[in-house]
Amino acid sequence: MELLKKLCSIHAPCGEEAALKDFILDYIDKNSAGWKATPAILAGDELQDCLVLVFGKPRTAVFAHMDSIGFTVRYNNQLVPVGGPHAETGYKLTGKDALGPVECELVEEDGDLSYKFGRAIQRGTSLTFKMDFRETSDYVQSCYLDNRLGVYNALKLCETLEDGIIAFSCWEEHGGGSVPYLAKLIYEKYGVRQALVSDITWVTEGVHHGEGVAISMRDRNIPRRSFISKIIKLADKSKIDYQLEVEGSGSSDGRELQHSPYPFDWCFIGAPEDHVHSPNEKVHKHDISCMLLMYQYLMKNL
Repeated sequence: MELLKKLCSIHAPCGEEAALKDFILDYIDKNSAGWKATPAILAGDELQDCLVLVFGKPRTAVFAHMDSIGFTVRYNNQLVPVGGPHAETGYKLTGKDALGPVECELVEEDGDLSYKFGRAIQRGTSLTFKMDFRETSDYVQSCYLDNRLGVYNALKLCETLEDGIIAFSCWEEHGGGSVPYLAKLIYEKYGVRQALVSDITWVTEGVHHGEGVAISMRDRNIPRRSFISKIIKLADKSKIDYQLEVEGSGSSDGRELQHSPYPFDWCFIGAPEDHVHSPNEKVHKHDISCMLLMYQYLMKNL
């Protein structure tokens, strides 16, 4: 879990994904010699802070968003949410402005958000939950398992992947924006038009801790049923524990693929978590293991 712990500690809310991109590039440099195949690395200003890895002759792309929720300092101690964070008075927030590091306390009052700190924090400063990474024999608990666990899954997948694309995207928590140009690149340059979304979903009355990775049949968006049926048939053959998810809300990078002008099929597959968008996101280790194994199996067989 050391890699996951490090990923959760990196300050990379929407719009500031560069720090996580740089960490991933350094991780690739240090670890890719032990991977089964060496990817082509696509990065640069034309992709902004996104990153794409291309292995062999790809048939399927995996999308994992790098950004997290957080807060932006406004005026008069006010905070503006980034994405949809769960906000409670007393949560610890961290960041850095030109005057130095910041560790302050969140204050929520009738929906209004502010901070408590010994000085004014410069406007425009981003703040994220202070990490408290906890691990037991069964669970991992921390801020930003959504979606650093999805990034972790993608990086572990790189160890065995021979043919496929890994796309690390930006801004997903605050409305998206990077997936359309990634989809254009992936479809037009490589002819790939099917995708898996490596992201984290919710524990609900129908999706439980410890019962396997969740395969989403729909959320606010409805993917093409024939592709979802193909995924489920392969999941049955794999003998890996999984749960079927059906929701009417929530979204992911899959929404942007579906709204793009390219004919992408997509499926959201991820471990379920409790205490969503809080400092205490909680995921069962068995579900993490099933997520890793399911992606390895599907990328070989799709």
